[in-house]
Amino acid sequence: MPNQNTPSTAKPPLSPKSRTGLSQRIKQWGKELGFADIGITDTDLSKYEADYFNWIGQNFHGEMEYMARHGTKRTRPNELEPGTQSIISARLNYLDLGSESAIEQLHNPEQAYISRYALGKDYHKLLRKRLQLLAEKIAEEVEDFHYRAFSDSAPVLERPLAQKAGLGFIGKNSLIIHPRAGSWFFLGELYTNLDLPVDAPFEKQGCGPCTACIQECPTQAILNNAVIDARRCISYLTIELKGSIPEELRPLMGNRIYGCDDCQLVCPWNKFTEDTEESAFKASNPLDKHQGNQLDNQSLLDLWQWDEATFLKTLEGSPIRRIGYAQWTRNLAVSLGNIEFSQSSIHSKELFRQIIIALQSKLNQINELVDEHILWAVEQLQSRLEGLAMDLEESELTRPGDFEFEQTVNPLIKEIKPFIVRKYYLPKQK
Repeated sequence: MPNQNTPSTAKPPLSPKSRTGLSQRIKQWGKELGFADIGITDTDLSKYEADYFNWIGQNFHGEMEYMARHGTKRTRPNELEPGTQSIISARLNYLDLGSESAIEQLHNPEQAYISRYALGKDYHKLLRKRLQLLAEKIAEEVEDFHYRAFSDSAPVLERPLAQKAGLGFIGKNSLIIHPRAGSWFFLGELYTNLDLPVDAPFEKQGCGPCTACIQECPTQAILNNAVIDARRCISYLTIELKGSIPEELRPLMGNRIYGCDDCQLVCPWNKFTEDTEESAFKASNPLDKHQGNQLDNQSLLDLWQWDEATFLKTLEGSPIRRIGYAQWTRNLAVSLGNIEFSQSSIHSKELFRQIIIALQSKLNQINELVDEHILWAVEQLQSRLEGLAMDLEESELTRPGDFEFEQTVNPLIKEIKPFIVRKYYLPKQK
């Protein structure tokens, strides 16, 4: 375990009273550094070990071989960092309530939906740096302080640790949920050699009879026992899966090109979500201020026009950049192929043709994997286009003049309902 504490004067061992005082100061320092909450727990994860390896044994991790690579290091912190006694778990809010409405974007088939955590800068470095600052404050007071900071960057069972540290309960969607803060936050950890008093864990699972997340999941990836079959999860399909997206799942992805938030959008606890205080996570601060490419409000077709140089330049500092241009294009192709309209119209017909031409323009430009998804998307749109043509022809024969007087109702003016369940839960935008 790295030791970055180099005190000039020796300090006595901590007494029980001083350990309690240090714990309180750690939490105060965490708040001053911008963390929404800090909790402390021990290293005993034996309660969660069997479930974790059963999940691996059922191959629910798909192609994420790193989830199994480190054996028990993930469930036994002392194997990962010998000497670890106490673990400091921290949460950092990321939802930008000033961004374009997630719900409106999700229900507009021509718009690209990007998971809210990825609208701003990559959280890994920011969160790790913030944890480092917290560790430096501890090091100023503690002799021979050893620690290691983690931010989704090593074999750490972060959600069980957060539950044990009192930061929330593990919901049916497998996320940490706090009854007063929802689930829109990042987690980070400091493994330390300190012997600190632990916080009370969340013993009670707070979902009760609610199954909104299970019902609303587009691909039914959430199992009844709060286990995720990653092979069906849209976040996995768009981010972790490097190969071909299974054809039966492509239509279910809709316009989600990077990640998925449906299970959070319908969670009742998320009506208590607080706005992020981190400017780096604000979608209102464009990643490229000169071009103003704000990822909370982009059309699929506009993003399709990006070449690789634009992708790399615009998404510099974004977590999205790590999936690469080919995978980004693969995801976009699927979402373009999923565009549908509730009304037959000349506009729809022309737009389908426009999208098909745009899709075909990138054939044989990137790789065979992308071509496969482009051809699938073109086939979907051509089939839909044929259906539109038949509808228009039938309308001209049987209902002349209907389109001339037909009034289109903007669905965004009305309250937008989830695809399956009754209601979305988000605080009002500021």
